[in-house]
Amino acid sequence: MAGSKHVAVLMGGWSSERPVSLSSGTACADALQERGFQVSRIDVGRDIATVLSELRPDVAFNALHGPFGEDGRIQGVLEILEIAYTHSGVLASALAMNKVKAKAVAERAGVPVAEQEVVTRAEAAREHVMSPPYVVKPIGEGSSFGVIIVPQGQRHPPQSLMGEEWTFGEEVLVERFVPGKELTCAVMGAPGEEEALDIIDIVPLGHGFYDYDAKYAAGGSRHILPAEIKPFVYQNIRRFALEAHRAIGCRGVSRSDFRYCEENDDLIWLEVNTQPGMTPTSLVPEMAAHAGRDFGDLVTWMVEDASCRR
Repeated sequence: MAGSKHVAVLMGGWSSERPVSLSSGTACADALQERGFQVSRIDVGRDIATVLSELRPDVAFNALHGPFGEDGRIQGVLEILEIAYTHSGVLASALAMNKVKAKAVAERAGVPVAEQEVVTRAEAAREHVMSPPYVVKPIGEGSSFGVIIVPQGQRHPPQSLMGEEWTFGEEVLVERFVPGKELTCAVMGAPGEEEALDIIDIVPLGHGFYDYDAKYAAGGSRHILPAEIKPFVYQNIRRFALEAHRAIGCRGVSRSDFRYCEENDDLIWLEVNTQPGMTPTSLVPEMAAHAGRDFGDLVTWMVEDASCRR
């Protein structure tokens, strides 16, 4: 029964994605409260183990984003405290957060990925690591933080990598840029029963790509659901999203992002998000609603699916 379960919604934290997490957490906490759950809203600090030990909720709803929240560390704390939690477990969370290692696992499972190089940011700023166009991105960040697109014909490599504002680590991923559509597909379900939902074509409005503002600002992007693409590409994306989810060991809900060029049917998988956004403009709630599961149903299912040893 919903009313008998005490759910601690973990949000905030101290990563670059703190504002997104607060928005996700508030939306989820409100929906769970409306469904009759006893809800505690926790703005996560470094004393989270002590806070949870004293609170002893039945379930921790993980609405954290970014490092610590989705890289296996908070999952490890919850395992030690033996508190059931939502989303993926320790290993899958850590693996998915590292774009390089996640791509290696996905590629081995037959999922198409772009050519890449892993170099230091100094090397990437000194000379072109590959012929433009290409993308430079941090290895372990989300919400497009630190992503730099180097267009065709740009003579100099990106110098912003060496600026004081760069706080995303010394190694970077340099990846071939695929022009065309930004597509995303969610997967949800219990192990062995997972299914891929429909696909959204994300059209950024006033942005060069699906950056932080396009993701979270009202009117930052237009979502076409279902995506208007060739049927065989549609089926391939759903299949690859499911294969990546299973190969990496995701649980609960995940969301895979793709790039697709219609001119030559070039399709690549970018990454899997084990803690997809749950804000009013987020993609997973939109896909779930399209499949007949409203926001309250979605978060209730996630709570019922929660467990340890995920």
